[in-house]
Amino acid sequence: MKKNLGLLAVVFAIALAAVGAGGQRAAGKLSATGKAQHSAFSVNAAAERIPNLDLLKKEIKEYHECTCKCGCYARDIDVQADRAIAFLRRRAAHPNSREKLAMVFDIDETSLSNYPEMLKADFAYDSKVFDAWVESAQGPAIAGSLRLYKEAQRLGVSVFFITGRPEAERDATERNLREQGFQDWRGLTLRPASTESTEAYKSAARAQVAAQGYKIVLNVGDQWSDLKGKPEAEFSVKYPDPYYFIP
Repeated sequence: MKKNLGLLAVVFAIALAAVGAGGQRAAGKLSATGKAQHSAFSVNAAAERIPNLDLLKKEIKEYHECTCKCGCYARDIDVQADRAIAFLRRRAAHPNSREKLAMVFDIDETSLSNYPEMLKADFAYDSKVFDAWVESAQGPAIAGSLRLYKEAQRLGVSVFFITGRPEAERDATERNLREQGFQDWRGLTLRPASTESTEAYKSAARAQVAAQGYKIVLNVGDQWSDLKGKPEAEFSVKYPDPYYFIP
């Protein structure tokens, strides 16, 4: 028995030595002076693929300012607005006397920009701070959207705003829209207090527009939840929004 234990001890020592040598080889190579050169590595590859938050914020700023290779926010908005304008012109070129054409517009990051507030808050969201910003009615118009809005009016297409802002912010929202050049809209729907999803709320609001006899030919928003759900518009346009996501 003692002999067997001694043999096992020898085998175990040899195994440890082999592991140690392998560990040294895995940790690094020997330099010309004989010293080990170690290289740093992560054992969590999945975590390493998550972008650094500060780098993401930097890229968002550069995208908005059109100073990066990642794109140009204003130009991308204009491309989408031009697509919407081209569609409206084609759609309104052959009017049907029995149809009342309508366009649905979202507000935040679609008609009005909240970028000044987001930049000041370092892209953090605080409901009280954001509500105070909305009440200030200082959101600048998104230029491509204002062009689209005025073109819709020129073509005789009625415009309906459907926003996730609460009813309590109606006065400030109306004032902000008018001061930025959005005037004479047909309807403005603000979100009532409820627990339903954004998609369900906006779908129901569009259904109310359709119930008034309007044909919704165009829907423009910065979130997929602005556009999905029945009834859908004949043509929907999604604006880029790297700032936040609303399911």
